[in-house]
Amino acid sequence: MLNNLQSTTTLNNGVKMPWFGLGVFKVEEGPELVNAVKMAIKHGYRSIDTAAIYENEEGVGQGIKESGIAREDLFVTSKVWNADLGYESTLAAYQTSLDKLGLEYLDLYLIHWPVAGKYKEAWRALETLYKEGRVRAIGVSNFQVHHLEDLLKDAEIKPMVNQVEYHPRLTQNEVQAFCRENGIQMEAWSPLMQGQLLDNEALVDIAAKYNKSVAQIILRWDLQNGVVTIPKSTKEHRIIENSQVFDFELTQEDMQQINELNQYHRVGPDPDNFGF
Repeated sequence: MLNNLQSTTTLNNGVKMPWFGLGVFKVEEGPELVNAVKMAIKHGYRSIDTAAIYENEEGVGQGIKESGIAREDLFVTSKVWNADLGYESTLAAYQTSLDKLGLEYLDLYLIHWPVAGKYKEAWRALETLYKEGRVRAIGVSNFQVHHLEDLLKDAEIKPMVNQVEYHPRLTQNEVQAFCRENGIQMEAWSPLMQGQLLDNEALVDIAAKYNKSVAQIILRWDLQNGVVTIPKSTKEHRIIENSQVFDFELTQEDMQQINELNQYHRVGPDPDNFGF
């Protein structure tokens, strides 16, 4: 049941992952980052998502340490960057991330982008880390259907998660259907489209009906579509507001209306045309 911030989905290997978490993309190292992580945990968040390329793993680790919450009660994600994709280099990158975070293991480790000719070796490294019990779950990020099909041809272990750009203007229906059919949990980055949807008329109307903010409507839509979501914020009131999405439910009509806002519009790079 999706009834609170600690509600979880069960990944295809049996590991439980919170439906809701804090993203820290573009949050620089420093007190603001440490405080954001601490505040999120204080207000009930149990999932924190970072990446090597964000260059903020140390601050995330500090925030986790200072939160006072037991490590096993948290779900921490990081990602291997494009420059480190390769068998040995990915294994080394994982250890570097752990060292920066000051942790002994990650709950989820992802390949950040599907760099052609490189992601299969990186996946082999993730499989090794997983088999050795050094990470609880492994997955990918920004993989389209053809990338997933290609990976699955040689993979021994199926990805547990695919984290992609996902919001009402980019509903990723094909990716979502493929993930669902293959037991891969989809996760949304940039769920609020970097704020570009907050004055959308249809969403404003729906928000008024539920006495919620547009952000809360979008995040609830994610969850009801079975998509894990990790909105980014460093402001305490926004961190709290974003998480207040477990006390209402959108009707099928409202869900459909939001689905129909899709325009295949990306705010981030296109995985098929990214200058890797």
